[in-house]
Parts: sequence; C-alpha cells; structure tokens
Amino acid sequence: MLISEIPFAAIDFESAGLRPGGTEVPVQIGIAPMRGGEIEVPEFFDSFLATDQEITWRAQKVHGIRREDLSGAPALVEVWPRIKSLLAGRWIVAHGAATEKRFLRAFPFHGFGPWVDTLKLARAVWPNRGSFALGDLIAGLDLEEEMREVHPGFRWHDALSDAVASLVLLRRIVNESGLAGEEAPLLLRPNDSPYHRRKALERNRE
Repeated sequence: MLISEIPFAAIDFESAGLRPGGTEVPVQIGIAPMRGGEIEVPEFFDSFLATDQEITWRAQKVHGIRREDLSGAPALVEVWPRIKSLLAGRWIVAHGAATEKRFLRAFPFHGFGPWVDTLKLARAVWPNRGSFALGDLIAGLDLEEEMREVHPGFRWHDALSDAVASLVLLRRIVNESGLAGEEAPLLLRPNDSPYHRRKALERNRE
C-alpha cells in the first residue's frame, strides 16, 4: 500500500494531570479521520470524559478544562463503540504517541495501529528546527490558517484541535517530502524517508 492510499485517524487525549503517587487519567478525547489526503470533517469526534480524579491546577492551566465541564460526560468505556468505529482499519496518528497509547490500554487487545508519530517524522524531515512542539510546528510552517479552515473552532490543547493539527502536519510532511507515492511502512521508519536521506547526503558533502 502506498502512503497516499492509507486511511488515517488522528487521536488526542487531554488529561487530569499527574498527582504524586497517582495515575494519569483522560478528561477529553478527540479523533479526526483522513483519507486520500482529505480530512473527513463530518466524522470528527470529541467528548469530555468523566473521572473521579480532580483536575490538577497545572493541567487546568494548560487545557482550561474544569471539573464542571465534565458534568454528565460519559466514561471512556462508554465511548468505546465510537472509538472503535473510527480507529478500526486505520493507521493511527498522534504527535508524541505515548500518552494516547497509554490511555487506549483501557481496552486490552484493541489491535489499533500501526501508529504514525508526527513528532518523530517532523524531527526527521526538519532536523534543524528549534522546537518540535505541535503548536510551534504549525505556527512555524504557516499552517494556522489551514487549521482554522478545517476546524473553525480550533484552539490549542483541545483534544479535537490537536488531533486535527496532527493530520494537517502529517499532510504537509507527506506533500513537502514527496512521500505520497512511497510504500506505507516508510512512515514507521522516519529517518529512512527520501527527504531525510537527501538532506543527510547534503550535510555530508558540506
């Protein structure tokens, strides 16, 4: 399968924050699918998630989610059917995928994947950038307007917004690096991309 043929779904979680001796739990989920380079806006999914754990001050300062926002929200397990319908059969995209993988362990043997980490891809394609934070990459690549066209309600550290940003970033990486016609597994080995190999050769000649 070529990269241009892969059905993707980006996922992002926001958490309640980590307390000493505690376990981090999700308080919001966002999922955004993409197929053939087109982001599938009608299929967007986002939801607050119920938890008994208090949201830390530090986490609230980042994402702005308050305890009252979770009133009446479903538990993560309750939205499992929607998660499964959106992620099954797709390659999963996340920017620094460790958190998303950890929270999805609530569903053992879910079988989602392969996982495409846009953080690793960005580091391979643009090794000289000063910051690889998702927001800095979107701003530095002048992708904010594109973000708002796809998702007018976009704001940073909102789970759906960050999921959409991962897709917009992935699309730029694929287009700028000429990867659309490459074999799909190349996304799982970012340092092997034609763009990265070309840049490495250029640096070696200097």
